[in-house]
Amino acid sequence: MAPYESDDTTGTAQDEDLRTGRRKAARYVVPVAVVGVAAATIGLVPALADSGDPDLPKITAQQLIDKIAKSDVQRLSGTVKITTDLGLPNLGGLESSLTSGAAGGGDGSSADPRAKLTELVSGTHTLRVAADGPDRQKLSLLESGAEYSLIHDGKDVWGYDSKSNEVYHGTAAEAGKEHRTERPATPKDFADEALKSVDDTTSVTVDGTAHVAGRDAYKLLIKPKQSGTTVGAISIAVDAETGQPLKFTLTPRSGGAAVLDAGFTQVSFDRPAASTFDFTPPKGAKVTEGKAGDKAGHGEFGEFGHGKRTDGKPDLAGAGQGFGKGMEGATVLGKGWTSIATFDTGAKGGLPTGSSDGALGGFLGSLGDHVSGKFGKGTVFSTRLVNALITDDGKVYAGAVTKEMLVKAADAGK
Repeated sequence: MAPYESDDTTGTAQDEDLRTGRRKAARYVVPVAVVGVAAATIGLVPALADSGDPDLPKITAQQLIDKIAKSDVQRLSGTVKITTDLGLPNLGGLESSLTSGAAGGGDGSSADPRAKLTELVSGTHTLRVAADGPDRQKLSLLESGAEYSLIHDGKDVWGYDSKSNEVYHGTAAEAGKEHRTERPATPKDFADEALKSVDDTTSVTVDGTAHVAGRDAYKLLIKPKQSGTTVGAISIAVDAETGQPLKFTLTPRSGGAAVLDAGFTQVSFDRPAASTFDFTPPKGAKVTEGKAGDKAGHGEFGEFGHGKRTDGKPDLAGAGQGFGKGMEGATVLGKGWTSIATFDTGAKGGLPTGSSDGALGGFLGSLGDHVSGKFGKGTVFSTRLVNALITDDGKVYAGAVTKEMLVKAADAGK
């Protein structure tokens, strides 16, 4: 295996290049709630590594970042295995309902992608993916004896659940244009978001090579330098030929298994057959039409290489749409990996306590840690990556930071 530059040998010069090239980029996406992780991982399609390391030409971290930026893969197909381990408790299915709400709810159909794809929030899943440009994508979630497919073909978005024989149909207004502004949902999209954190708070190195789904790849290692973040490291395997990110693994600072380990077990960059994106509702299937202006399915596919915001602002809405509706006006506190998103839900009293939802509030409260400080009192909900503090006066502080950092931020807000 060819030698690679270490963090020590790349040193100040490389850090300066990284800071200069990325200073104007939007900050790293800060999840605004524990349930926001679900929305952030929906549709994610990176890769799984084979054994053995290929001998590839020497490359610097900056060159590898540039290679990713220049990658323009429009067509691909493959099989994906994705494992998510946020350390969520077993809530008997309640967590799916919560994350479904965070992702935008649904129209009551089991084929509605906003509800169906939240299953990716936990466990291990196998998917088949295909793309032919910005207007034709397909994602199939393989289940025991059943399959769920989400197809985007031009202005049509179809969701089909074979288990219930239900179909969801929506339209993608201005397909191909509006689609590019949605949240990250592919290896390149997600890698782009992670790379926005590259500045003086981050160490970026080339960490050798790997075989990924039968292809040679470089490994880019991103590690926060700051204390107080729950992120340990992000490893991105980048296809040596195309520059397409092929593997994305996020490990927590607390150690143990990866929070997110997702990847292609097989991938091809040839054009998929046109019939791949054909869909006609099966006979007898129940068809639910999406409401006017419904954008279900947009963010689930990402852009297979083009999903970016165009205004340079943090894509907070992409990390947990709909949470409290207050997140649209969220303020980002701090810098780099210890950034914290905060917003006011307008709901005094913290968790639900009324007669109709008091039981739910009590149940949720039992899952969190009660804290207090200059800000007053509140409850911290934790996963292995994202922590969220909900104060008794209705404010939310959330991010990939420790509980202590959240309390400190809430105290400073007083």
